[in-house]
Amino acid sequence: MIEKLYRIAKKDSRFIIGLMSGTSLDGLDIALCKISNNGKSTVVSLENFITMDYDDEFRTYIRGIFAKRSIDQQLLSGLNAYIGHVHAALINQALQKWGISKEDIDCIASHGQTVYHAPQSLTKDTSMPNSTLQIGDGDHIAVKTGIITISDFRQKHIAAGGEGAPLAAYGDYLLFSHPVENRFLLNIGGIANYTFIPNQGSDQKAFATDIGPGNTMMNQFAKESFHIEMDKDAAIAKKGKVIEPLLHELLKEPFLQDEFPKTTGPELFNLDYLKSCQMKSDCLDISPEHIMATLNQFTATCIVTAIQKQSQHLNQVHIYVSGGGLHNPLLIDKIKAGLPQHLVSSFADLGIDPDAKEAVLFALLANETLVGNADNVSQIKDSPAVCMGKISLPQ
Repeated sequence: MIEKLYRIAKKDSRFIIGLMSGTSLDGLDIALCKISNNGKSTVVSLENFITMDYDDEFRTYIRGIFAKRSIDQQLLSGLNAYIGHVHAALINQALQKWGISKEDIDCIASHGQTVYHAPQSLTKDTSMPNSTLQIGDGDHIAVKTGIITISDFRQKHIAAGGEGAPLAAYGDYLLFSHPVENRFLLNIGGIANYTFIPNQGSDQKAFATDIGPGNTMMNQFAKESFHIEMDKDAAIAKKGKVIEPLLHELLKEPFLQDEFPKTTGPELFNLDYLKSCQMKSDCLDISPEHIMATLNQFTATCIVTAIQKQSQHLNQVHIYVSGGGLHNPLLIDKIKAGLPQHLVSSFADLGIDPDAKEAVLFALLANETLVGNADNVSQIKDSPAVCMGKISLPQ
């Protein structure tokens, strides 16, 4: 098996399955990529992509431990294996659907399922180092699929001095830098983040940063108040109106004024935070439609403010949007209205399905690890030069 790993590392191109399971728990994104070369010479072709839905039992299990400080440790231990089994089964189903043999796949790149993210910048506890936890063990995926698996990418980033997130800058810079455009690759998942890629003539460095809430508070509120997974097409938010005192209170969170780059998570932006802001703004007795409209505006305002801060002295700015928030028309309209001087379009304009973006980027990180290339970050701000991920062999 080590000989096989060596042969894969020496190939000119590799077939890598990238996996992404975000905090919104929509499902498992599975992207089959053909990746040639490495570093700045990397060429990626998205051969197949599918999102395999999670069942309600899976979502209930994850929500039982996600972003919670006190949990059932036996459940956590069990879910580490269980998620690996579920992801492996979904990969096998996808391969069968595509008519592709496991022997044709060089490796799997698995992000895992984030259950807690605790950088010092968020916890304010300097007695403990930066930390993050993604479960869904790579060994279980490798054994159940029979395919070499690279997983747990964020730990090396932290060990080398980073915060473990966001990792998108590595792949974004390699694939999407442009001679003229100053690009913001905006991903609106549970948390909103962007990668800023200055044009190739700039002396600025690329970087990735979290912005603040993406879909997480809207999704949590939809689940609690309407018993649905999300506000599809912003149907609920469109019925409400923005409550300005509540919005003003939501925007007081100190994280939103911190300098870039920075990281956050649902550990901060959640329904407890919403309820605290409702109390402080005397907005407890308002309709859920108005709250949803306000949360939608909260996300939009955070995104617009963050991009304005970085782009105020730039020309030819183009914002490419991916993630679940791309499918929220009210949110996208608010972002466009807030940034009228910039182009805003779908990440699909760059040639990759926007829903597949994060899974593709983890496939790319696995490719860099396979060839042993850590020297890929000289133009990326505050990023440790390391190969990320742990390698699991099927045998």
